[in-house]
Amino acid sequence: MKPYWTDGSVTLYLGDCREVLPALSVVADCVVADPPYGETSLAWDRWPDGWPDVAAKVTRSLWCFGSLRMFLGRRDEFAGWKLSQDVIWEKQNGTGFAADRFRRVHEHVLHWYQGPWGGIHHEVPRLPNQGRDRGNKSAEPKSANRFGHTGQLAVTAYVDDGLRLARSVIRARNLQRRAIHPSEKPAELLSLLIAYACPPGGLVIDLFAGSGSTLDAARQAGRPAIGIEADERSAEQAARRLSQAVLTP
Repeated sequence: MKPYWTDGSVTLYLGDCREVLPALSVVADCVVADPPYGETSLAWDRWPDGWPDVAAKVTRSLWCFGSLRMFLGRRDEFAGWKLSQDVIWEKQNGTGFAADRFRRVHEHVLHWYQGPWGGIHHEVPRLPNQGRDRGNKSAEPKSANRFGHTGQLAVTAYVDDGLRLARSVIRARNLQRRAIHPSEKPAELLSLLIAYACPPGGLVIDLFAGSGSTLDAARQAGRPAIGIEADERSAEQAARRLSQAVLTP
């Protein structure tokens, strides 16, 4: 396959991921997918049947964006995957126009995997603490309960390093007028997903590259990346973005 654009670290291909990906003969540490949810009448919002099976042939770790309606409706296509966890992206503004439902200000991101969990890279990013400092605690044994009949807990010491595990609800502004693609995701969200599922230097693949935001985030995090985009106009915009010396969201 001839790349549509590449800089040696990031490579973008134009075409249907179900056709392009098998031809590349690559193995990825993680796939990040933001497929069309198939929930509107928009011309580009059409679910590509069978893509989870295609992804399963090149990786054992998959982040997939979607709505609960999408995942329930397409559950059979994820039958070969095991669910690790769900993460919620909370936006500052909603994207729906229905007046008979709660204002939708979130999207789901589900992590799927194959094989033994111990063989899957999973390292939760640690972020600066925004709450109370827990302080340092000395290594003193403590009773398991106030009666002490179950013995004592192990002697441990706790040192607060000022960091906390990233939370499962991630608040990040959607890009609105600054977005290149109508479903573009913010880099601060993508960087956390990549850090969790892909080791440093590992390969990230984005099956629906859109504006190139995942490729941007992967390169900034020191991970090589491959993107595939079916729409030539979006691929052109992504290539232009990735060609910038200083990448911006």
